[in-house]
Amino acid sequence: MTKVIKVSIVDDEADLRENIAGYVGAAKGFRCLGLHSNAREALANIPKEKPDVVLMDINLGGMSGIDCVRLLKPQIPETQVVMLTVFEDTDKIFSALAAGASGYLLKRMPPAKLLEAIRDVHEGGSPMSAPIARKVVQSLQPALTAPAVPATLALSPRERDVLDGLAEGQAYKQIADKLGVSIHTVRNYIRRIYEKLHVCSRTEAVAKYLRP
Repeated sequence: MTKVIKVSIVDDEADLRENIAGYVGAAKGFRCLGLHSNAREALANIPKEKPDVVLMDINLGGMSGIDCVRLLKPQIPETQVVMLTVFEDTDKIFSALAAGASGYLLKRMPPAKLLEAIRDVHEGGSPMSAPIARKVVQSLQPALTAPAVPATLALSPRERDVLDGLAEGQAYKQIADKLGVSIHTVRNYIRRIYEKLHVCSRTEAVAKYLRP
């Protein structure tokens, strides 16, 4: 049986909040747990809701979404947060990621793409809208011109085992069973792999790992 991904939404625009809740709640494999209009409501209720994923508006009235994430993540470290925003500002992108967000998406993206991004972040990815991803790459260009270090040197033996499984097309459960660990542990390994390889998806991680 496929696990239902539980989602909470934080946005101060009522219409947008309701629209997102409508198509998240109606989609197979997703359930909307709570709607919150500001950071105060989110901090009071989301730790009790224990969602898998939080969609967080960056430009909330009062406390910003970035500051809300910074306070929220220590209380529910297993919950993944995706920022929803109209901004493509590089400083805001990195501030949100530094605060604990795992993804950064533009509000204008189609519903199907947002659902795909929610699934991606739940499975260990770091989804970003294309314009935002380009800004991140541009900001990292100086570092990317440094002498290349083989990807395997940055990974632990167990992380290489997990990445071998990804390269072979194995599902998370197959990798977990093979290594004798939980799917949750595999997701943690994958998140660290993404961070070390500076990638945002399984495809990018495998491509970088297998690159000569």
